[in-house]
Amino acid sequence: MTAAKLGFMPDTVIQELGWDEDVDEELRSDIEKHTGNGLVDGNFGDVVDGVLLWWRDGDGDLIDGLVDCLQDIVEGGGIWLLTPKVGRQGYVENADISEAAPIAGLATTTTSSASNDWAATRLSTPKRQGSA
Repeated sequence: MTAAKLGFMPDTVIQELGWDEDVDEELRSDIEKHTGNGLVDGNFGDVVDGVLLWWRDGDGDLIDGLVDCLQDIVEGGGIWLLTPKVGRQGYVENADISEAAPIAGLATTTTSSASNDWAATRLSTPKRQGSA
């Protein structure tokens, strides 16, 4: 999957959380090339346009991890949760994601293959109700 297919736009700032040596470096590089900016970490100190969260079973409480994604993101910004695919070490059950997302105030919109080893789940904040 490419950065464009993930919905990242040129000239945007993407925060990366949960990096470890097992992440897909090719995907990371593609995102940086496509956006024109390096990925920033949790200490960035400013708002970001989107978040890339690498998450594995055993990384802690997924709800807490998702809530952390909301700290610096602009309203309407996208969150991509990347988890190891079925059969890979650290695989996260889809039911765990479906359960954690709404508790964190997020909705699951799409799930697809990000690379050979990683699945990507797009999460968004629920649309606000318009006032009459």
